[in-house]
Amino acid sequence: MALGKDYATQECSIAAALEVVGERWTLLVIRDALYGVRRYNDFLVHLGIPRAVLSARLKALTEQGILEKRRYQESPPRDEYVLTRRGTELWPALRALAVWGRDHRVDRRLRYFRHVACGTELGSYGECPACGTVVPVSDVVVTPGPGLDPDPADPVSRALLKPKRLLEPLETDNV
Repeated sequence: MALGKDYATQECSIAAALEVVGERWTLLVIRDALYGVRRYNDFLVHLGIPRAVLSARLKALTEQGILEKRRYQESPPRDEYVLTRRGTELWPALRALAVWGRDHRVDRRLRYFRHVACGTELGSYGECPACGTVVPVSDVVVTPGPGLDPDPADPVSRALLKPKRLLEPLETDNV
């Protein structure tokens, strides 16, 4: 039986969500946007994604209200992509996938996610064990773990070698 192209026959909120974020690369684009990546070329070099695929994903995420396209330069015209509230609401799902991947697929610690207020590493569900609260994405700092390449080739990975608050624009050495 051939695999369908959508989930139209499914009466399920997971299937409805997958219609928006279930294509290959989409969650990684959103992950990078959470890291503060905003510019097309930074997404391109960090993900190693084909240009046509990245353009299609950014367009779809913008149409779905997950990203907002903002002009940052007039001549030549250049836009950046910023997560909307709808986009930041995907943080718990991405956090859960990251924990699952860390526990079942990766044999080393790549990144730590910590509560800005106290520095405590977040628990599996995005909670701060020290403060006893679920930490909003805007109050999370990502820090490098010992499993990261200490000399990565791309500018986004180099920028992420320093602690960085999620959602704040990522400054790279990429021109």
